[in-house]
Amino acid sequence: MLISDKLKDAKIIFVVGGPGSGKGTQCEKIVAKYGYTHLSSGDLLRAEVASGSERGKQLQAIMQKGELVPLDTVLDMIKEAMIAKADVSKGYLIDGYPREVKQGEEFEKKIGKPCLLLYVDAKADTMVKRLLKRGETSGRSDDNEETIKKRLDLYYKATEPVIAFYESRGIVRKVDSELPVDDVFVQVSKAIDVL
Repeated sequence: MLISDKLKDAKIIFVVGGPGSGKGTQCEKIVAKYGYTHLSSGDLLRAEVASGSERGKQLQAIMQKGELVPLDTVLDMIKEAMIAKADVSKGYLIDGYPREVKQGEEFEKKIGKPCLLLYVDAKADTMVKRLLKRGETSGRSDDNEETIKKRLDLYYKATEPVIAFYESRGIVRKVDSELPVDDVFVQVSKAIDVL
């Protein structure tokens, strides 16, 4: 059986949302309710580095130089993770990806087309507030106001074209994540139930 056959009819959802948008929380809820597999490219990269594999060592060297990991490598890792779960998964949440239109196009060539782009949207000040609050407890050095504002700027610049690209296909569903978590999830569920 060809690898791609395993993923041929897979439901794939791209999840887009800024740092502090509540995207991670919503992904957890989708996993619990719908049996989807949540894949974050960042988590996959960190896990590969932690595994001490040959590829992990190469990735670590790239990241230590502050360079971006090659797109092909990221896609291979996502694809491998999807195939590993293909028999048990009801669908896939691809989180924090694609960051640019070209990544989306490559993903579709190598893996498959998304049936939905879930855009978890919160106002910039809300995201800043949430991240600062998280910083008080997380000890994450990147949760300070100046760094947060930079991260948000980068996020907006990168994702606007991606959202526009998929909007032209009519698969973008925007949810307002200013609301309480459960209310946000009601909107998310509506978008997934029709797939």
